[in-house]
Amino acid sequence: MIKENLDIIRATVPSNVTLIAVSKTKPVSDLQEAYDAGQRIFGENKALEMRDKHQVLPEDIQWHFIGHLQTNKIKYIASFVTLIHAIDSLSLLEAVDKEAAKNNRVIDCLLQFHIAQEDTKFGLDIDEARAMLESESFKNLNNVNICGVMGMATFTDNAAQIRDEFKNLKNIFETLKEDYFKGNDSFKEISMGMSDDYPIAIEEGATMVRVGSKIFGARNYNI
Repeated sequence: MIKENLDIIRATVPSNVTLIAVSKTKPVSDLQEAYDAGQRIFGENKALEMRDKHQVLPEDIQWHFIGHLQTNKIKYIASFVTLIHAIDSLSLLEAVDKEAAKNNRVIDCLLQFHIAQEDTKFGLDIDEARAMLESESFKNLNNVNICGVMGMATFTDNAAQIRDEFKNLKNIFETLKEDYFKGNDSFKEISMGMSDDYPIAIEEGATMVRVGSKIFGARNYNI
C-alpha cells in the first residue's frame, strides 16, 4: 500500500518540488517499504528516533528534521542530518552550529516562520528574523547554512486562509532573499504543505512538501 500511495502522491508533485516522506512514529519496516519504492528523503521530528532509524536503514537516505528541535538533542543527529527545517531562534541556530563544528560539517537549515492563526505552532516573525540575520552572533556562525524558510498553515478546512498563509511565507522568503541572500544560490527552499494542503502549497511556490499520512496512513501516537 505504501508504494501505491507514493505513486499517487508523486503523480501530483512536480519534478522541481522535493517530496519529504514524513515517517515520524512509523516503524522501520514502513520506511524500508517506501525506500524500496524509490523514496530517499524522510522527515522525522524526534532526534533519538531519527538516530535509531538512521543506524539501521540504508546510508543513502537523506534525513530531514522537521519538528521542534531541543538543543540538548542536536548531538544525536548532527553527524548525518541533511536538513533541519525548524530553526526558530538564534540560540538554537548557535547550538546547531556548535554541534556541526564538532562533526566537521556545515548543516543546512531553514528558518521557521509562524504563519498560522494558532498559538501552538512555533516560528519567527519577520522582525525577529531580521534581528537574527543582522546580529554579530549570526555573522560569526561558520557551520550552518540558511537555505530557505519553513512554515505550517493553520489546521482548517478554509482553503482561502491556507492559501493566504502560504502566500505570506512566499513573500517572507522573497523579502529575505532580496535583503540578505541576494547572491546566495543555496537560499532557495520554501518548505510548506502537508498531507491535506500540499497541493495548495505547490501552487503558491513550495519547493518542498512534507507528506506523512497520505503515504504511511494515520499516525500512531502510542509509541
